[in-house]
Amino acid sequence: MEKLKTPKQIERHIKGVANHRRIQILLLIADSEGITLDEIIEKVEANPKTIGEHTRRLHNAGLVEKNYNGRFIQLSLSPYGKIFIKFIKEFQKYHYSK
Repeated sequence: MEKLKTPKQIERHIKGVANHRRIQILLLIADSEGITLDEIIEKVEANPKTIGEHTRRLHNAGLVEKNYNGRFIQLSLSPYGKIFIKFIKEFQKYHYSK
């Protein structure tokens, strides 16, 4: 029998992605698996400390995996990150209007 996540566990993942910059970073990682932190900083054109903090939060939320390669940090999506990317990309397509 499959064990379901608790609401508290789900909250951890959702809070990890609950920021426009973190969503942007997740989308970049999805499009360029193994992208380095330096490449993300360059593409997003934001403060390196801010981007570092956002990637740390994504990692702590279990959405991103870090791989240290010399002085570079390469990022990839975790299995949970891949689920969130599917949701985000599908969600982007729909527009609700009354």
